[in-house]
Amino acid sequence: MIVTVAKVTDLDRFLEVFATTGVEKRREHGCRRAWAYVDPDDPQRVWSIFDWDEEDYQGFLADPEIPAIAQSLRLQGPPVLATPAAEHDA
Repeated sequence: MIVTVAKVTDLDRFLEVFATTGVEKRREHGCRRAWAYVDPDDPQRVWSIFDWDEEDYQGFLADPEIPAIAQSLRLQGPPVLATPAAEHDA
């Protein structure tokens, strides 16, 4: 699992791109599923969770089309990768 946190300037635009262009590009790089959550304390902060292998995620980041897609997401800055604190089976 990959978890990122990003601030957005336009939540509706972010969700539109996440669900269209983003899906296509993520699938191209092996992402199996993705979720976007709006932070309850800050409607401009979005948590994105991806069912993705680390190697495929790195290939996604290296894709030359990603900067343009990221720009269309209306991010205030680059997403921050959340570091896992613990992992449990249940």
